[in-house]
Amino acid sequence: MWGYLADPEYTVSTVENRLIKLRESIEQSRDDLIELTQSLIQLPTINPPGDGYLAVCELLDARLRKRGFSIERVRADGALGDSDRYPRWNIIARHEGKHSGECVHFNSHTDVVDTGDGWTVDPFAGVLKDDKVFGRGACDMKGGLAASIIAAEAFVDIFPDYAGAVEISGTCDEESGGFGGVAYLAQKGWFNPDRVQHVIIPEPLNKDRICLGHRGVLWTQVETFGHIAHGSMPFLGDCAVRHMGAVVASIEENLYPALAKKQTAMPVVPDGARQSTLNINSIHGGQSEPEQGYTGLPSALVPHRCRMVLDRRFLMEESLEDVRAELHDVLEAAGEGRETFRYELKELFSVLPSMTDRESPVVKAVASAIESEVGCTPDYVVSPGTYDQKHIDRIGRLKNCIAYGPGILDLAHQPDEYVGVQDMIDSAKVMATALVTLLDVETNL
Repeated sequence: MWGYLADPEYTVSTVENRLIKLRESIEQSRDDLIELTQSLIQLPTINPPGDGYLAVCELLDARLRKRGFSIERVRADGALGDSDRYPRWNIIARHEGKHSGECVHFNSHTDVVDTGDGWTVDPFAGVLKDDKVFGRGACDMKGGLAASIIAAEAFVDIFPDYAGAVEISGTCDEESGGFGGVAYLAQKGWFNPDRVQHVIIPEPLNKDRICLGHRGVLWTQVETFGHIAHGSMPFLGDCAVRHMGAVVASIEENLYPALAKKQTAMPVVPDGARQSTLNINSIHGGQSEPEQGYTGLPSALVPHRCRMVLDRRFLMEESLEDVRAELHDVLEAAGEGRETFRYELKELFSVLPSMTDRESPVVKAVASAIESEVGCTPDYVVSPGTYDQKHIDRIGRLKNCIAYGPGILDLAHQPDEYVGVQDMIDSAKVMATALVTLLDVETNL
């Protein structure tokens, strides 16, 4: 297939001629790209609990090893979520160029969320229909993983004399924070700026967008306390759920109006996420839910505990300390006039906002590639939620990182999730063309 590389016309060809061959190669890989995407979807890596990670690593290992990539499989021993029943497996594949140079790393998470209801196709069949591949994880983000592989393979075939290295990783647990995946690898030095200089995460942001980063997040758990008693004599107890009701009222009256006034200069999409937000993730109070199949009635008890989880997203213009203090003030306000009000505030995790400079090398390279391969000026956006860039930035100390990949963000986690085949082809062309720029192939022809 690659016999033309032995032809003197091509071995001494200009970058422009090889770019034509690069595009042709990716176009000719359409069926391969579809089959690879389908194979990835057909491995149901649902998280939680985090099943099937090793099977994905084995699939990628078998493919990329044949293409000259060296392979490392890394289990995140002892990381959050790792267990013998559900081991957290990751894979890193690396292809070395003919000359020393910088490294471009494509990172994709391999886990998917649960399917939920409302599907009209088998969520793990990888159905091809109307030039779209359907299935859980199709756009978020197994289609992006497949596109990056096709891009990298085409690049190393067409530019075998390139300088530097190309890496592809498949990592776990992004849907639950990434602590068994990119965070663990970053702690172990895999994203050290001395070994990796550019990172592209093929999340589904649309093929004409470059995602520069994300808002910050503070997850907290609030627990209120009361006193248990018989439900027919609630005056002998102290209802923790009523205390939590006061907390919710304080949030409604004091916090939500204040958050609506906080606006950001970050180009967050959609527009509603350009303000600070708070989601009440869950509330649990009183007796535990009965086991499935139980048909009896609950007992008569005054709830002595109530627990609420809060998901606060904040902006570059806010400090984490101010966000914490703001919540503390809301809780103190909730207790005013309630003599027996007691609460405990527990921080679950926090992530600072991250945003890569638009003038950074990876941004400029991908922007130029979008203009040449998609035919438009890219939009620069910021994600409303976090993704694994947070760990590459904060733990790896690598700032030159973006998200760019095929797929429509609004389809993520939805029934009948899909990724368009042409979008994957076009995104693969963008990623491959960005490699040509970042790895400075012209000086090594």
